Amino acid sequence: MGEDLASIKPKIPKGENKVKNVLAIMSGKGGVGKSSVTSLLAVAFARKGFKVGILDGDITGPSIPKMFGLKPGQFGSDGEKIIPPETGLGIKIMSINLLLKSEEEAVIWRGPLLSGAIKQFWEDVLWGELDYLLVDLPPGTGDVPLTVLQTLPLKGVVIVSSPQDLAVMVVKKAMKLAKNLDVPILGLIENMAYLKCPHCGELLYPFKKPQGEEICRETGIRLLGTLPIVPEYAEYADRGLIEKLESPEFLEIVNKL
Repeated sequence: MGEDLASIKPKIPKGENKVKNVLAIMSGKGGVGKSSVTSLLAVAFARKGFKVGILDGDITGPSIPKMFGLKPGQFGSDGEKIIPPETGLGIKIMSINLLLKSEEEAVIWRGPLLSGAIKQFWEDVLWGELDYLLVDLPPGTGDVPLTVLQTLPLKGVVIVSSPQDLAVMVVKKAMKLAKNLDVPILGLIENMAYLKCPHCGELLYPFKKPQGEEICRETGIRLLGTLPIVPEYAEYADRGLIEKLESPEFLEIVNKL
């Protein structure tokens, strides 16, 4: 990659920031519900009494603010650092969409600018004291995931997948990237694994049967959870009410992290 990975050292936030655990939520493949998983993990941590933040690392396709009902311009400043808005549960959020004039405005940047934005969100945002900062990564293994994995003091990454063979193939690329950079993989969440019929209770498999356990046997990582398709997730996210969802399966997952 043209860079000595051993020479890259994690940067500590300046000023008053004290972030105990930084977790990257990664998939490699788009469309597996990674941002929804990130949001619901943050909500579960907050409900258990932890101080939580989300760094929306998907600069060109940000979705975190909309899920929490946040709008562009909802941030502050102390003259030196950006002060992130807080949700009803006290989750601090920073996303490029908060800095734009409208949430539909496109960010048309090349790699160096994307990486620079991530570094600024880490160093120039007043996160304060957090137990967990979740970093929602974009799909792929390009500039932004590399920047996060190489420069932030990660506790580890959580891999999100779905049952399709195509998704599994691409997600394994993300796993290999993390292992190549010596970043711990905390476990796998298999999302959209099944659908429970509301009438008869039968389990349906729209994509194919879950593969999470098999992937974990092959790769030696933990299976953190196998999640169903829940139509209400999309409805609540679209309305900015993600914190109102009851999601007991995520409370079980955060107990493992």
